[in-house]
Amino acid sequence: MNKRIQKNELTFDDQTGLCVGMEEIFHRLFDYICRFQKLDCPCLESLTLADDKLVREINSQYRGIDRTTDVISFAFEEGGDVVDAPVRDLGELIISVPQAQRQADEFKHPLIRELCFLIIHGTLHNLGYDHTRSEEDARVMYALQNDILNSFDVDWEDARWKPSEDPLKDER
Repeated sequence: MNKRIQKNELTFDDQTGLCVGMEEIFHRLFDYICRFQKLDCPCLESLTLADDKLVREINSQYRGIDRTTDVISFAFEEGGDVVDAPVRDLGELIISVPQAQRQADEFKHPLIRELCFLIIHGTLHNLGYDHTRSEEDARVMYALQNDILNSFDVDWEDARWKPSEDPLKDER
């Protein structure tokens, strides 16, 4: 029997064990993205936090690029064809926590902010946005992801959103 959801639902798998306690903010963010986009039915999405090795393997297998990346998205809706169903399953996101930490260090902001940015970026891909299609599509997508991130009400410095240990401890 299929479980019917009444609200937006994010399934979460932290394979790194570094982001214990962050699940709450990711659920709030996914719900916020859906409301911001005015999606008219409940949506599902799957989020996996992984290490560089797994993300590199997936990137190599599915994109033919043998290196890690920050986020990989797998959209379940093809070419803008939205199925008329009571629930939309947007797809899957896989984020490399170490790569997110490198980017957070580069931009001098907390890891949680970078993870949220990557969730927004990947979810927009799953909704059909694609910054690689054209300069105009890139402008639209980048503006939208920044609008969502900047209007999401959260204290990025809250201790609840700190990783349990440094994701790059072996590199430092």
